[in-house]
Amino acid sequence: MSSPGPAEARPVALVTGAGTGIGSACARGLAAEGFRVAVHYRSSAARARELADGLEGAFALQADLAVPEQVEALVAQLKERVGRVDVLVNNAGANVNAPLASMKLDDYDQVTALMRGTWYLTKLVVRRFMLRQKQGRIVNISSVVGHTGNPGQSAYTMVKAGLDAFTKSLAGELAGRQILVNSVAPGFIWTEMTAGVPVEVRDAVLARVPLGRMGDPEEVADAVRWLATRASYVNGSVIHVNGGLYGG
Repeated sequence: MSSPGPAEARPVALVTGAGTGIGSACARGLAAEGFRVAVHYRSSAARARELADGLEGAFALQADLAVPEQVEALVAQLKERVGRVDVLVNNAGANVNAPLASMKLDDYDQVTALMRGTWYLTKLVVRRFMLRQKQGRIVNISSVVGHTGNPGQSAYTMVKAGLDAFTKSLAGELAGRQILVNSVAPGFIWTEMTAGVPVEVRDAVLARVPLGRMGDPEEVADAVRWLATRASYVNGSVIHVNGGLYGG
């Protein structure tokens, strides 16, 4: 990737779902690498804006990625404001826990609509920025459960497994275009989502983690930073960050 320079020449990273958790850590990490960060959020406005205010050159952008018109508006704002996207981190996601037999179709649609939005956002970013720039990095945040499965999360695990398949397919499509596409698959990471997991469930998961602890969002962000800036011979790969829970 190019070296940071004046504000108008600095590379730009778009991080979706950056208002909380892993997304926030990725935004901070990429800002530390010299990127201007577009901090995307859907509903965490106050936190996203506070994060952007604390990062040099960063700015917050709102969009519901499940709505195509809002995805298009988001890309239009990026075009007008900075005119480039060098790194796209597809972190935004949604989950509804329910057994298959009792899960409602609306719940399924809520989880899977974001995958469609991720596909569409990536399509627009590739076409309108990266192909014209003749370079770029795309990092998809998937999950260990996309490889192991997880009871009560059939829709979520389908989406995360699909995200890794998307990574491999797109990496092949863009091979030779200087656009690298990879996934980072976190394991059990300490976020607001996992903070709500019952203690007995948390203990059962931790018993299967060789390192014996939950990960920090910053540890996931470290892998994203590496893929975004230094991993020049890594493409179509899934980097597992899970303390040994799953080896890939």
